[in-house]
Amino acid sequence: MAAGTADTAETPRAASRNDAGLARRLAERLQGEARFDAFTRGRYATDASIYQITPAGVVLPRSADDIAATLQVAAAHGVPVIMRGGGTSQNGQPIGSGLVVDCSRHFNHVLDYDAEAGTVTVEPGVVLERLNARVKADGWFFPVEPSTATRCTIGGMAGNNSCGARSLRYGTMRDNVLAIRALLHDGESFAFSLTGNDATGVAGSKRADDIAARMMALAHGHRDEIEARYPKVQRRVGGYNLDALVTDRPNLAHLLVGSEGTLAATTAVTLKLSRLPAHRVMGVCHFPSFRAAMETTRHIVALDPVAVELVDNNVLVLGADIPLFRTTLADITRGTPNCLLLAEFAGDDLAALKRDLKRLDACMADHGFSGAVVEVVEPARQRSVWEVREACLNIMMSMKGDAKPVSFIEDCAVPLEHLADYTDAVTDVFSKHGTRGTWYAHASVGCLHVRPILDMKLGGDVARMRAIAEETSELVRRYKGSYSGEHGDGISRSEFVEPLFGATLARAFEAVKDGFDPYNHLNPGKIVRPLKMDDRSLFRFKPDYAVTAPARTALDWADWGGFGPAVEMCNNNGTCRKLAGGAMCPSYRVTKEEQHLTRGRANSLRLAISGQLGADAFTTPEMKRTMDLCVSCKACRRECPTGVDMAKMKVEFLHHYHARHGLPLKDRLIGLMPHYAGLAARLAPLLNLRDRHPVLAAASERIAGLSARRSLPRWRRPWAETGEPAHPSDVTGDFRDVILFGDTFNRAFERENLEAAERVLAAAGYRLHRVYPAKGRRPLCCGRTWLASGQTDRARAEARRTLDTLLPFVRAGARVVGLEPSCLLTFRDEFLALLPGEEAATLAKQSMLIEDMLASDLAAGRISLPLAHQGGRTAHLHGHCHQKSFGVMGAVETVLRSVPGLDVRPIESSCCGMAGAFGYGAETVDVSFAMAELSLFPALRQAGPDDLVVADGTSCRHQIHDGLGLHAQHVIRVVDQALIPRH
Repeated sequence: MAAGTADTAETPRAASRNDAGLARRLAERLQGEARFDAFTRGRYATDASIYQITPAGVVLPRSADDIAATLQVAAAHGVPVIMRGGGTSQNGQPIGSGLVVDCSRHFNHVLDYDAEAGTVTVEPGVVLERLNARVKADGWFFPVEPSTATRCTIGGMAGNNSCGARSLRYGTMRDNVLAIRALLHDGESFAFSLTGNDATGVAGSKRADDIAARMMALAHGHRDEIEARYPKVQRRVGGYNLDALVTDRPNLAHLLVGSEGTLAATTAVTLKLSRLPAHRVMGVCHFPSFRAAMETTRHIVALDPVAVELVDNNVLVLGADIPLFRTTLADITRGTPNCLLLAEFAGDDLAALKRDLKRLDACMADHGFSGAVVEVVEPARQRSVWEVREACLNIMMSMKGDAKPVSFIEDCAVPLEHLADYTDAVTDVFSKHGTRGTWYAHASVGCLHVRPILDMKLGGDVARMRAIAEETSELVRRYKGSYSGEHGDGISRSEFVEPLFGATLARAFEAVKDGFDPYNHLNPGKIVRPLKMDDRSLFRFKPDYAVTAPARTALDWADWGGFGPAVEMCNNNGTCRKLAGGAMCPSYRVTKEEQHLTRGRANSLRLAISGQLGADAFTTPEMKRTMDLCVSCKACRRECPTGVDMAKMKVEFLHHYHARHGLPLKDRLIGLMPHYAGLAARLAPLLNLRDRHPVLAAASERIAGLSARRSLPRWRRPWAETGEPAHPSDVTGDFRDVILFGDTFNRAFERENLEAAERVLAAAGYRLHRVYPAKGRRPLCCGRTWLASGQTDRARAEARRTLDTLLPFVRAGARVVGLEPSCLLTFRDEFLALLPGEEAATLAKQSMLIEDMLASDLAAGRISLPLAHQGGRTAHLHGHCHQKSFGVMGAVETVLRSVPGLDVRPIESSCCGMAGAFGYGAETVDVSFAMAELSLFPALRQAGPDDLVVADGTSCRHQIHDGLGLHAQHVIRVVDQALIPRH
C-alpha cells in the first residue's frame, strides 16, 4: 500500500496497543521486516548515552513506503515511532518505548548525485564516510564531519543538526542541507526546501502547505523573542529552528534539521557538497595548563584555521596506555604538556599553508609559548592525529571501574571571549560536587565536550548529576551561550530548553510539535514535554541492576574488575560499525546486522548476565546465535578504544554454553586435534580421501558439520625436530638463545614453514634450543583448538604443561618464537587469563612471532641476513587478524622489505573469513567467503602471475587457496628462499 493511503484508522489516543496484532499487521505491510524478540529489542534499547528504554519492536525498512506503513500501523495501535540511524547519539535521541525504525540496515542508497553542481540526495541511512568515498573522485566532500563519521548516518546528522570539527569554516548541518523529503505522523509524504523567487518551499502535500504557513506565522509572531533569546553562537542546536524562518529567504527544511525525529520521518536529504581542499596542514600546540589553552584559543582562531580542536590531559594520559594511539601521541608531543590544541589549515596552496604554520608558531610565541608547535604536514601523520582526536570520547571511556565520564552537559557552547572563564567555572562546579571532568573537542567555536566523572549505578551520583546540570545551565545563560551546542537535546537536555529559551518560546516549540504531530506520535519526550533527565527507570543501570551470571568465570577478568565490568566497557559509541579501515568488525561488514556487531554482542551479554532477557538467558540458544558470527579476530581488542575484548568474552560464553548444552562433534574433533595429529599423519592417505570424493565430503558435512564446499588441510608427515633435548643451563642469556615453538598446524600440515624457520634462524646466527615436554613426547601446544570452543579446562591443562616446560628456559633468558599468530600470541593473551600470575607474565614477555624478533634484531644491528636480490618481484601481504591486534604487522613489513628488490604491497583488509575453524562450518561458509570478498579477494585478483602472496596465518593461506586457487606463503618462506647459500 502506498504512502499516504488508508489504514490510518485511529489516533493513538483512541487506539489500544496489541503487540501481537502490531507484529501481524507490520508483517503484512512491509517489504522489510519487523522484529519483536527480546534480544533484538534489547540491542536497540540504548544509544551512546546513559539511557536504556526497551522498544516495542524494531523495524528494518527497505523503502519510504515501508516507513509510511510503519507510521500508519503504529498509529492504529497507539505505538510511537522513533527513527534511528547509527545509534551513536549522546543523549538518548533514538531510543524509546515505541517502534524503533533502523534506517541504516537497508534504507541507505544515494538517490541522485550532480557532480557538476555539487549536490547529492541520499536516503537517511547513508553513512557519512561512505558518501564521502563516493564523491571524492570528483573533488567533492560533505564537510560536516563529526568524529563518528565512520558510522553516523546522514539522517541522524540531519535530525541532530550535527556540526563536526570543521564547522568554523563550513558551518553546521543546517548550513549544508538544501531539502528534506519526509513523512508526516500518519505517513503522508511531503518535501521542504528553499522559499522565495516564486518557490513555496513545499511539495507533495496540501497539509504540509498549511503546516508551513502556520510555522512561518508562528516564527514571525515571535520574531522579537527569537532575536532576544536565541544564543548568538554558531553552535546552537537546542529547541526548534524557528530562527531559520525569519530570514530573507527561509529554507523550510531547516525547521526539520535538529528536530530529532519529533516532527516528521525523513526519507531523503539533499545536501550541498564542498570542494575538497588540495592540501591540509596541522599545528599541534602545546600548553602547560588548561586555562592557558582556553585563553589562547581565540587568538589562534583569528589566524583563520579550518579547525581548532582540544585534546586534554585525560586523553594524553589514557591514550598513552592504548596501543592503537601510543605511537601517534609520542610522535606529536614534546615533553609532558598538560593539553594540546590541534590547529588545521586547508587550501590549494601548500606553501601558503606552511606559512600559516609559521604564523601559528609566532602567535604562540607572542602569548608566551615559544617552540610549542609541532608541525604535521604529511597526510598520513595527520590522519593518525585525527584518529586520536576522533577517539577522544572512547579513550576517556576506557577508564576502569564503574565511574565514567558522563554525557549530559556534553557540548555547551559559549562565545570565545568567555571560554576560559566558563571552563574555570564549570571545573569549580565539579570540584564543589566532589568530582572532576574531562574536556575535548571544538575549542574553535567555544563548544568543548565536557563530562564529569560519575557512577550512574549510584543514586548519590545521579543526584550530583542533576545538581551539576542545573548549575551549568545557569553558567551557560550567564555567559550568553547555548546549553546544547552540537549533540542535541534528547533526554538529558530537553528539560533545559525552557530555562534557556524562556516560557514564551517553549510554548512556541510546543506549537511547532503539535502542528506537525498533534498526537505526540513521533519520538515523544524529546525537546518539548520532556522526560526527566535523572529518572533512573530510564537509565542503562537502573536501581535494581545487578550482574547475576555467570556464578563463576572460566577466565580471569581481574584487570576489568570482573566479567560484568568487562562487558559494561562498551559505551555504545559504535566504532565497531565502521565499514572500512582496520579490521573491526568483519561479520558486521558482511551482514550489517546490529546482532553481528561488537556493540550488539556486548549489549546482549550485558542484558543477559543482568537478568534483563529472562532467566538463564546467558546460556540460551538465542545468546549463542548472537555470538556465532564472532570470528574471534581480536580486532576489537586493539581497535575498540574502550577495550571490549569480544574474542575473550566468546571463550567465556562458550565455556558456560557448552557446559549446559554439550559439545558438537565438530568442536570435539577440532579441540582434540593436537592429541591425534600424530596418528592422523600416519593415516594421511586414508584421511585425505575426503577431498577427492564428493560423497565423503558430503558425509563430513552431514555428520560433523564441515562444509562439503571446503577442502580440508592435508595431513602429511609432520615436522621432525632433530637434536638432543636442551637444558636450561645451555642458555647463555644473550639474544641468540631461541626456542622455536612448532604449533600443531604448521607441524602437521606445512612442515616446510618450520624447516624454513630453522634455516633462517641458523643463517642469522641464533642458537636454537630443542625443548621437549617433561612427560611424554606429544609436542607442546598453546591450547588454541580447545579455546575456540570454550573448553577452558582442557586449554588450561595444556597451558600449564607448556608453561612448565618453557618457563625454566625463559627465566634463563631464552626467547620463544613461533610462526602461527593465533597460537604463539595465545602465550601473550589467553595464557594470562587461564593462569594469571608472574609465571605466565614472564612467558608472555619473552614470546614473540618470528618476524617480530627478526625485525627487532635487524633494527638493533644484532643480526644480518645474506639475502639475494629479487629483481623487483612484488609481494602482496595480508595480515593475520591477531598480528594486527597485537600491532606486529609493521614487523612483518620490515622483514619483507629487508629482502632486496622485493616490492611489498600491504593489503588493507579485515578478517580473511576463515578464522580458524569458522570458515569450515557448513553454517558459516557463506559468511566466510563474503568476508574475504570485502577487500582481500578483490585485491589479490589484481596480483600478477609471478607475484608472491604472503600470509602468516594457516587459516588465511587456506582461505586464499580455496577462494582463488592461489598459493600463499608464510613470510619466513620468502626470507628462506632469498637466502644466499653459504659454501
